[in-house]
Formats: sequence, C-alpha cells, structure tokens
Amino acid sequence: MRFRPCIDIHDGRVKQIIGGSLKDTDIGGLSSGSEDIHANDTDTEISGDGGSHAVENYVSEKDAAFYSGMYRDLGLSGGHVIILNAASSEYYGASKAQALSALSAYPGGMMAGGGITPDNAGEFIEAGASHVIVTSYVFHEGRIDYDRLGRMRDTVGRERLCLDLSCRRRGSDYIIVTDRWQRFTDERLDAGLLMSLADYAGEYLVHAVDVEGRQQGIEEAVVPILKESPIPLTYAGGVRGLDDIEKLKKLGDGKIDVTVGSALKIFGGSMEIEEIIECIS
Repeated sequence: MRFRPCIDIHDGRVKQIIGGSLKDTDIGGLSSGSEDIHANDTDTEISGDGGSHAVENYVSEKDAAFYSGMYRDLGLSGGHVIILNAASSEYYGASKAQALSALSAYPGGMMAGGGITPDNAGEFIEAGASHVIVTSYVFHEGRIDYDRLGRMRDTVGRERLCLDLSCRRRGSDYIIVTDRWQRFTDERLDAGLLMSLADYAGEYLVHAVDVEGRQQGIEEAVVPILKESPIPLTYAGGVRGLDDIEKLKKLGDGKIDVTVGSALKIFGGSMEIEEIIECIS
C-alpha cells in the first residue's frame, strides 16, 4: 500500500470539492475574496461565470506547482493532477496551465487527467507527466470504445496510461461514471473488467464518488472488487482519518493504494501527510 498525493484543479484554482456535487452549467467558478474558502461543515455551492457548480471544501491561495513541489520534497510519487473543468469550459485553459506547471515542478512524479485525448496527451507527457489519466474519451456513449482505448494505448504506451474507473453505486452494483462523475455508463465495475482492461493500461484510479470529499468513511463494499486488480490501483473517497486507511489496508489485503484530499491539513482538514506515511509504512 502506498500513499498517492493529489492536486485537484477547478476554474484555475487548486480545490477540494465534494465529487458528486460537480455539475456542468453555464455558470461556475469562485466567489469573490482572496482568502481560502472552507465548506467542510455545510454544503455550500460557490459559483461565478462560465464554469461549473460544485460544493467546495477548500479553495487554496497557493498554485498547483506549490503542492507538487511539496510532494517532490517529501519523496511522494505516483500522485494525480486532475483538471475538473470540461474541455469546453472557458476555465479549462487556466486549469490546464495550472496542471502543466505542477507537472513541470515535479517531472515524472505525477500523473495528469482531465480532458485528455490522443491528440493532446503528448503535451502532458512532455510537461513531465508520468502517466495520463483517461475516462470519458474511452467510455464513449456509455460503453467502452475499444478502438479509442487502443488508440490511447498506442499513443502513450500501456505503461503510461492510467484508466480512471470512478464509480457510483446503483443497487448492489458499482457503475463507472464519466464526464466529471456526472454520467452513468452501462459498464459495471467488477473483477472481470479489471482483468480485461489491464491489457491496455498500467494503472487504475478509482474514486468512490458517492463518498468523495465527504470525510464520512470509505466505501467499504467496493474494496473487495478493487483488490482483484492485476495492476496497481489507487482508491480515493471518504477518508477522514487513520482508521479509514487502516480499514482500507486490511480489507484490501494491502494491495490498494490510497489518496487523501479534503481530510489533509494542507487542504483544510486535520490529517498530516507525515502521519499517513508512517501509518502505511
């Protein structure tokens, strides 16, 4: 088990949001004011012009390169820089610029995701991304498009492709969601899918979207599925303290890596990165 750091970027700012609250609209962004914004105790939507609505736990005054430099200095690799704006958003350019600066500050230390296709993947790799993270391009019109998946693999190489298999619960199943976690696909996350997609990707990233950003505990029922992955897999969602990390480690037989966002002190929470590293080691 490894701790994987994260940097989430929305409307050109480093943020922590409640994942299931993100909604693409014709309005979005930040409220006025320059101070860090916290909404850990209340579901507060903060929006401006031209972006997307999201319930925000934290908005940082610091840029993405600051955080990737911190992770570099701590020796933490394999983390994720995620652009949370749609490629069609007027804010995508600003968010992309933040992502590229983070990658340049820690060459080879972070993966990059958000609006990535075979046409632009090279730009992120050249900026320093160890992998590119892809969901919506591959899960096209609700199904896995194996032609697109093959093109993505051939463009960057299997070892540099991470598939985001973030999911939400529907009945007793976990269904993969796309378009910044807003749209259900027809694809069920199970051991068979994890096995078959491993021919195309070197890693998986799975956000348990129903608990993402809520600090209410991990999605325990999905863990037995995730531990069947034949390639490295990182879980995200709901971690609120060391007990959750210990639980994930036990339920996942130590096979599943973890990322923590809103619960970290650097993002307005209470957990120190160093105590997580010590817990896992």
